Amino acid sequence: MNKPSQHTHSIHFDGVGLRYGRGEEILKDINMSLLAGSLNFITGPSGAGKTSLLKLVYLHMRPSRGLITIFGQDTSQLAARAIPKTKRRMGVVLQDFQLVDHLSVFENVALPLRIRGLKRQTYGEDVISLLQWVGLGKRLYAFPPTLSGGEKQRVAIARAVIGKPDILIADEPTGNVDDAIGKRLMRLFFELNRLGTTVLIATHNHDLIPKNADIYKLDNGTFALETDGHG
Repeated sequence: MNKPSQHTHSIHFDGVGLRYGRGEEILKDINMSLLAGSLNFITGPSGAGKTSLLKLVYLHMRPSRGLITIFGQDTSQLAARAIPKTKRRMGVVLQDFQLVDHLSVFENVALPLRIRGLKRQTYGEDVISLLQWVGLGKRLYAFPPTLSGGEKQRVAIARAVIGKPDILIADEPTGNVDDAIGKRLMRLFFELNRLGTTVLIATHNHDLIPKNADIYKLDNGTFALETDGHG
């Protein structure tokens, strides 16, 4: 995968606000432009709106106001049939994991590749190798209801990265694992970023954030660049 031009943006928010129902806005005037191939972290207290912001990026929700552009496309103008195609360019790790209970660990991780129409013989070894790397080599044919929270998290991360997506979105991706496993998982994200993937991670753990990352702070619905990793 070649690194995209640094003059293009994968994700752009312009004056975005979000409210649930008639309540107060939980996101207020969010302005954000993430360069293609950039490494980005969102920090902030619980309840600040980090998960909601990531769901807007993933097109899981729509903003109450403002403009969101993904891959150069105004998301409000996307036809319904175009949304799945756009989502397939993203790898996503949400806090509820969203694994498919009747599929094995192997089948869950392989799902993005199957959706693309690839045959098992073209990806089987890659899926097994990745699961071994995240410590699940002995759980290939287990089903999600039998897994611990940390195991489910590792399956969700493996599924998100297996297809080398253009954008990777992760919400507290190391929240259910110990520090050693957490650092190992973050290496997957950093390697994807090195290959050109735009990475956007919400985390409470500042120890996992490398010096070359851009850090944004979300607090009380407002959003600001806290640290510019490029100088």
